[in-house]
Amino acid sequence: MLSRCIGLAVAIAAAVSVATCASAQEAERKGIPAPPGHVFKTIISGYQFRSKETRALQDDDLENPGFLAVERAADAWKKVEGSEGKSCMTCHGEAETSMKGVGAAMPKWDDKLKKPVNLEQRINICRSEHMKAEPWKFKSRELTDMTTFVRYQSHGMPVAVKTDGPMSPWFERGKQTYYTRYGQLDLACASCHERNNGKFMRADFLSQGQTNGFPTYRLRDQRLVPLHERFEGCMFDVRAEPFKPLSDEFLALELYVAWRGIGLPVETPSVRN
Repeated sequence: MLSRCIGLAVAIAAAVSVATCASAQEAERKGIPAPPGHVFKTIISGYQFRSKETRALQDDDLENPGFLAVERAADAWKKVEGSEGKSCMTCHGEAETSMKGVGAAMPKWDDKLKKPVNLEQRINICRSEHMKAEPWKFKSRELTDMTTFVRYQSHGMPVAVKTDGPMSPWFERGKQTYYTRYGQLDLACASCHERNNGKFMRADFLSQGQTNGFPTYRLRDQRLVPLHERFEGCMFDVRAEPFKPLSDEFLALELYVAWRGIGLPVETPSVRN
């Protein structure tokens, strides 16, 4: 009987220790006040949910492996391609000026297509329509590099997507997707990132699922991962049939999730597990 009591006491002490540790982590986590009507009171970047070693890697521009993509794309920005004999720089000039703020506002409405487009789509529209060059494939190093480079020009600027006007139906569609349970595990985005953020799922520490750092360098994959690939991965994880990258379903979801992080600074290229 005595040994059982001692065992119970040890278990309680361990639980208190874990709770204390979790409370300490919670106290250290920083965010920004959410706007009225937001589902959270405080919006917190995924950066705050990572270890101090991972945060240090992201903060060091020389050590952050995502900056290799920025350097490669800086060269590609000036490269002439396609039958029109143009480069990105031909039309847009210096990216540091012309692309400032662009990545923070994506996805954005496209009057010609009558739908929102994200950064990967906008880059490929420029290539096919203005440069007469072949569009890059999704997940190709070239497209992910250029997406990272353009998004990096908004580094530190607040996420500022628009969800009114013609974007409204897409916002509502993305919201519906966010709260819909999918797959054999019967889980929605909200199951992990809204109701259980700040808790461990196996060895992973669940964040709010913010998108302000994408494309993000994932240590597990040893490469930059675009947002729709991460969406795809989440759906695989719940054993569902994923939507296609750059599909309308994921585009609507991208818009809605971007709104959930409105005001957070763009961190691209971020570093995550």
